[in-house]
Amino acid sequence: ADVPCLRAVDLDAALTAAPAARWFVADAAGTGTTLLAAAAGHDLEPHFGIGSAAAHEASDATPLPEPLVTLRLDVDTVADLDRAQLLGLGAHTTAALT
Repeated sequence: ADVPCLRAVDLDAALTAAPAARWFVADAAGTGTTLLAAAAGHDLEPHFGIGSAAAHEASDATPLPEPLVTLRLDVDTVADLDRAQLLGLGAHTTAALT
């Protein structure tokens, strides 16, 4: 996923939540998916693109309700990048922008 402001605390929270056999994190807009996870022994069943969050939920994956701000903010537009910069970017993204 294109989540340049991702912080380990948000990723750790999402991966340890495990509320069901399959779970996902919707993007900030609520339409896409920034993370899809499955417990051992369960198929991932990924869906991609606009509407992937609804497709994951329809396939019985559980959405995580936690804020997880830095994990939800994927960058698809310049406005998204501006929001990510406010949260703080990683070293590689910062270097690419300078």
